[in-house]
Amino acid sequence: MANTRQHQLHEKKLEELIKSMPYYVVEYVDHKLGSRSPSTLLNYVHDYKLFFEWLMAEEITDAKEMKHIPMTVLENLRLVEAQGFTRFLERRDIQVNKRDTKKAEKVSINRKISALRSLFKYLTTQTENEDGEPYFYRNVMLKIEVTKVKETLNARAARIATKIFHHDDDMRFIEFLRNDYENELPSDSRKSMYFRRDKERDIAIISLFLGSGIRVNELSNLRLRDLDFETSQISVLRKGNKLDIVAVVPQAMDDLKNYLSIREKRYNAKGEDFEYVFLTKVKNEPQPLSNRTIEALVKKYTKAFMSNKSMSPHKLRHTFGTNLMEQTNDIHLLMMQLGHSTTSTAALYTNPEQEKARKALKELGEKRNDY
Repeated sequence: MANTRQHQLHEKKLEELIKSMPYYVVEYVDHKLGSRSPSTLLNYVHDYKLFFEWLMAEEITDAKEMKHIPMTVLENLRLVEAQGFTRFLERRDIQVNKRDTKKAEKVSINRKISALRSLFKYLTTQTENEDGEPYFYRNVMLKIEVTKVKETLNARAARIATKIFHHDDDMRFIEFLRNDYENELPSDSRKSMYFRRDKERDIAIISLFLGSGIRVNELSNLRLRDLDFETSQISVLRKGNKLDIVAVVPQAMDDLKNYLSIREKRYNAKGEDFEYVFLTKVKNEPQPLSNRTIEALVKKYTKAFMSNKSMSPHKLRHTFGTNLMEQTNDIHLLMMQLGHSTTSTAALYTNPEQEKARKALKELGEKRNDY
């Protein structure tokens, strides 16, 4: 069941995309909808689309359309052919913009292989034909290894630390939006006009990310009934459709109040039909902000603040998590606030061993100088 707007949108896209898929993929998706989110399955089907297009391009199948690729092609796929698809994933150029391309990251390749392994596992172990047997037994994808990117917790924490705000930069960033950003825009430009319209809204968004650590999907799905100004808390829908209560920095709630004071008039939001907190206006009609729009505005503002080095909502979440850990040194509080289920994930926001190493090496260096 799709509970968030993002899931509802992905469910519609999934319904449209599987129309071009073979019947056994349609069956797989129908089987998995109860245990996998529409967003995950949409990504999987995009991966299957890439795989089927490759099968046709390599003439491994005679089918002219993906939906006509028989299951026997998967059953009889040779190891060398499966390995060829992996090499294709590693070598293909992915368009970044009109001029630039890049190679796929290992984590992206792993996800595509994992998606195929899930499909092959379903067809070879979780199906049943008229004779009570799986559709087929030979699973070539079991011979394709998913090589995880090896990285220590120390290295990962250090990498995250280079991509977030430190010290008081998060507060300076919000003040930059309040007082300085507009001055960098041509006074009569459309950019200036739209910023003046959206200023209170966008400051509230940034302030909420930096004042609560919620995810972008949690923010875009906030409804007016989810806000509790008396206790400075909000209700959010976590991963796995789990309802949670999240504490918010009081100043971020003040920024929310400031936005709500202009929300109805500025975005023509009247009545219960427009209960989503963060809105935009399309043809004078209010619409909830999408995840993509929120990600774009965070990228735009951080790029302006940091001179062409942009950040994502997830990096604002990391900033909050790091600040909270430095303030409290309470990993269980951090887990509860960010909605983490394991301490290993939460541990990314603190690295006392790294700090000890820096301090010790600094002292060793001072001894060298004294000598």
